[in-house]
Amino acid sequence: MEDQLNDGAGQPENPIEPQGSSMYQNSDKEDATAPQSAESAPVTDSNAALWSAPKTNLDHISEAVARIKKEIHKVIIGQDENIDLLLAAIFANGHVLLEGVPGIAKTLTAKLLARCIKSDFSRIQFTPDLMPTDIVGTSIFNMKTSEFNFKQGPIFSNIILIDEINRAPAKTQSAMFEVMEERQVTIDGETRFMEYPFFVIATQNPIEQEGTYKLPEAQLDRFLFRIKLQYPSLEEEKLILRRFRDDFSMKASNDVTAVITPEELQKCTAQIEKVFIKDDLIDYIAKIINDTRHNGDLYLGASPRASLAILRTAKAIAAMNGRDFVTPDDIRTVCYPVLNHRVVLAPEREMEGIEVEDVIRDILNKIEVPR
Repeated sequence: MEDQLNDGAGQPENPIEPQGSSMYQNSDKEDATAPQSAESAPVTDSNAALWSAPKTNLDHISEAVARIKKEIHKVIIGQDENIDLLLAAIFANGHVLLEGVPGIAKTLTAKLLARCIKSDFSRIQFTPDLMPTDIVGTSIFNMKTSEFNFKQGPIFSNIILIDEINRAPAKTQSAMFEVMEERQVTIDGETRFMEYPFFVIATQNPIEQEGTYKLPEAQLDRFLFRIKLQYPSLEEEKLILRRFRDDFSMKASNDVTAVITPEELQKCTAQIEKVFIKDDLIDYIAKIINDTRHNGDLYLGASPRASLAILRTAKAIAAMNGRDFVTPDDIRTVCYPVLNHRVVLAPEREMEGIEVEDVIRDILNKIEVPR
């Protein structure tokens, strides 16, 4: 209920965004030699590759993003960066963990995003007594046929909202491992596959700890992003109050309609895979991840799954920005939501009050950005 009353969470400051630039603005470092496509034939001279690559039209991706954001903003005030990250995760075939205090529209944002896609939607409220079979389903004996019939659980959908994921015990959370990573469920020796798209949005309250179960690192690693939502600004708070002063039941949410099909989503993902990224930027990603594994401030570094997540989502951000090539700013933009739940602070740094974001910022500032 609180998530519905305060539906305009503000945009958190983007600590990775360079001064004077925006998530959806080309970097000042871009020049006429920027690559045009990954489809060009490989050549020995990297500069020649940049010049000879043909331009790929990504207008349909930008248009799809604009349509979705227009629908969501019928209800939600602000949160542009968070919505951008959610869309990037969908295009990159990943899952998202939304984290924030109650009442800042975590659940509402997820529900509105699901409405914008012409596909099935299910919502699962995690509770301490929830069992794994309540999620994935179970086999029920049919007295008429004397056979066991499988009854699908709510996880068999396209867009799944898991509310308060940290309120279910470990055995229930572990039921999500296979389905999130492999997009399949194995029950009674039979494997059942999920239909495309399959996108999990989970929410959790980081403040309240009573009656909750901390997510294990293995499960956190299966989320492409952890997006931390913040309170709205003063001006956004005023806009929220003005928008809903005569709409207590939030009828505006009924105006949100589906504007993109699964086929269009799949087409966008196929185009994003072709976005060009230079070898220098691939090396840049590898150096960032390698530094997390040899950093005195961190007890646990990031895995190769993290480096692949940065690669995929940086391509998605570039395509959403209308570019068919990745820039260093695209990589820096996604580093925080990709890494903030995959690395673990050293105990002494945690006692000093240092945040994971501070360590990631230091790593990004330390490693030379490719030119």
